Amino acid sequence: MMASAEASVGRAAGWMAGWLTLMVVIAVAGREASRELSVFQIMLLRSALGMVMLWPLVRAAGGLAAVQTRRLPQHVGRNAVHYAAQYGWFVALTLIPLAQVVAIEFTMPIWSAALAVLFLGERMSALKWLAVGLGLVGVAVIVRPLGGTLDAGQLIALVSALGFAVSVVLVKSLTRTDEAVAISFWMLVVQSAIGLLPALWVWRWPSAATWGWVVVVAFCGTYSHYCFARAMRHADATVVVPMDFLRVPLTALVGWLVYAERLDLFTAAGVGLILAGNALNLVRRPSGPR
Repeated sequence: MMASAEASVGRAAGWMAGWLTLMVVIAVAGREASRELSVFQIMLLRSALGMVMLWPLVRAAGGLAAVQTRRLPQHVGRNAVHYAAQYGWFVALTLIPLAQVVAIEFTMPIWSAALAVLFLGERMSALKWLAVGLGLVGVAVIVRPLGGTLDAGQLIALVSALGFAVSVVLVKSLTRTDEAVAISFWMLVVQSAIGLLPALWVWRWPSAATWGWVVVVAFCGTYSHYCFARAMRHADATVVVPMDFLRVPLTALVGWLVYAERLDLFTAAGVGLILAGNALNLVRRPSGPR
């Protein structure tokens, strides 16, 4: 039993390493592509190109039979929420430093814990309430340094984090019945349908350089979610999601190297509080003899 559990966590960690790499790269590619294109257009091209990129996995899994689902309404609902959250995430990338976007996004596990109480019937201990409190204080430190007004980019990033939390809860539910390739396939189909008209309304033909960034966004966006769904299948959300913590320092490092962004004291302090809250959320009371 123990060996099997450890093997599952190891496989989850391997898939999460792929998720981390792709999510750091997509932050840079998304910012670069948005210098020329609307976010609506970037997201449509990401989904359309992503379907082409995903097809080898679909075919290897057995073709269209492998992506059949009895839970289409849940896929539609999950991807409507995820589309809105991702739109906000891309917009926030253009407004505030990369490290701030990702730091605020890391309130997502805390929102996920609250949503688990509301929709999955889980109980909130005093420790979990403390975790929520630390996370909220951390957000306050990041978005209101020196008592200034709330920045639009920070607010958008915060709302996006809540949307991602809803999406994570729904993905965990979907992995109980559907394979990762099916979850990724329906993500691309549903989000292409949602974004078609808005993208056509603001359409402009990308330059050659921007096409390159769009292809990177499509690749990272498609296979990052495949990696995440596979990780979720090997371990619980409370194990998988904290592995994503490394994305905070990794993104800050990339922001410093690529854009010369500095991690100010308020952001660093806020990140520390958010991660401390998430760490407390992982604490489990012993249920019996070891």
